[in-house]
Amino acid sequence: MYQLNFPNYEFRFKNRENKTAIFSVLRKKFLILTPEEWVRQHCVHFLSKEKAYPLSLLSEERKIVINGITKRYDIVAFEASGEMNLIVECKSPSVKITQTTFDQIARYNMQLDAKYLMITNGLNHYFCSMNQVEKKYDFLSELPNFK
Repeated sequence: MYQLNFPNYEFRFKNRENKTAIFSVLRKKFLILTPEEWVRQHCVHFLSKEKAYPLSLLSEERKIVINGITKRYDIVAFEASGEMNLIVECKSPSVKITQTTFDQIARYNMQLDAKYLMITNGLNHYFCSMNQVEKKYDFLSELPNFK
């Protein structure tokens, strides 16, 4: 698998039907290890271990309906109050992050109304805070720790 631009984390793996699977601490099951899943699982550990997000407030790979179309977000972090704090869009390391990627997460956020956005392909990470008054995102040098 790719070497990513995250700290090193311990993961559980198993072989399933001649495919490698990785254990998701959020979904509590093994998932087929794709390049995007590799990035997603690193990101979950990054949020939990480096940014102090409680695992109980993280959610991954859930359906949302945007303009009548069913989509799936990669990772969402909530506040203890239930408000959305962060949306994360994960891409495979081979996928270049473009304006289209930012447009995708911005569309999701119109529905979800999170304070922060994170886009990563495991190699490059982008962090934004939402400027609700001007309806735009402002880039951050790093993601704030969970409070």
